[in-house]
Amino acid sequence: MNLAKKRIILTGAAGGIGYRLALLLAKKGAHLALVERNAQRLSEICAEINQSGGQTCAIALDLTADGAAGEVIDTALQTLGGIDIIINNAGIMDFTLYERQSPERIDQVINVNVIAPMLLVRAALPHLLAQNSGRIVNIGSAFGSIGFAHFATYCASKFAMRGFSEALRRELADSQVGVSYVSPRAARTALNDELTTQMLIETKTNMDEPDYVAAQIVQAIEQEAKEYFIGQPESFFARLNGMFPRLVDGGLLKNTRIARKYASMKK
Repeated sequence: MNLAKKRIILTGAAGGIGYRLALLLAKKGAHLALVERNAQRLSEICAEINQSGGQTCAIALDLTADGAAGEVIDTALQTLGGIDIIINNAGIMDFTLYERQSPERIDQVINVNVIAPMLLVRAALPHLLAQNSGRIVNIGSAFGSIGFAHFATYCASKFAMRGFSEALRRELADSQVGVSYVSPRAARTALNDELTTQMLIETKTNMDEPDYVAAQIVQAIEQEAKEYFIGQPESFFARLNGMFPRLVDGGLLKNTRIARKYASMKK
């Protein structure tokens, strides 16, 4: 797929990966509707891209608010003249002891990571099906294939998005609307706080730079990949976990105990 002049909705545009992804897509010649709750940061990113010759519009809102999905789609249709690709990149994460995670926070993680992107896709589908073209890109995680201790709610949300992507892809098989699920491993972004980063270092977890992850996501879109897993050996273990989960239980036990040490330090 040639991304030049493709009309793209990108959520989570101010995040460590989202920002680099926006810059790279703009460099490819895409026309962008950038969605982000932080209005000031979003305005800065749009100004940076537009000053470099790109074409963007800012949609500053909370994707979990009532009617947000419809507002995003309506604004993108009006400002871009249509929609070719939706990239569901926005997400939040907690590294914590599950018994300490509040019901309100559990609800928030599921709403941001699962409900909001599902509703955004639902709002866009009538348009995509009417033109019989387009691509839905859901950014998942290695945590959507392997359940890691002390990331229980985050893992649940990413497992959900992987299942949603697979089911929707099959549902749309007789159309020209494609679905891509892209699975990064850990990345060096603000999503990981200091304790989480220390834990990842002690467990020798691979962490990719945001620029690399963004480039890999773009490559997955250009290849129109159905599923795209970033990094080894994580991709191998994701498949191994699907076949022999009890084997992976034992392999992760040492790291699980290290993670619990750090998770217990959290307030």
